[in-house]
Amino acid sequence: MPDYKDPGPAAKLEIYVKPTCPYCKAARQHYDGLGIPYVEHDAQNDPAARKAMFAYTGGNPTVPAIVIDGVYQRSGWGDPPRG
Repeated sequence: MPDYKDPGPAAKLEIYVKPTCPYCKAARQHYDGLGIPYVEHDAQNDPAARKAMFAYTGGNPTVPAIVIDGVYQRSGWGDPPRG
């Protein structure tokens, strides 16, 4: 399993977020700081994104939900994860 905090530049990183979530902001800042590109999905306002997130997480609503190369890694940010 890739390291969710540093998946490498070739990985396809997707982040399911809520716009005002501080943990989502921290995750974006982390990846931006490393120069790691990602696709952001608004799981709060986009029903299709929320449905996709729930499919990955088994219904867990915690954000950010991190997906690398199509494989769900975790929900929440930090150690221990919060979201």
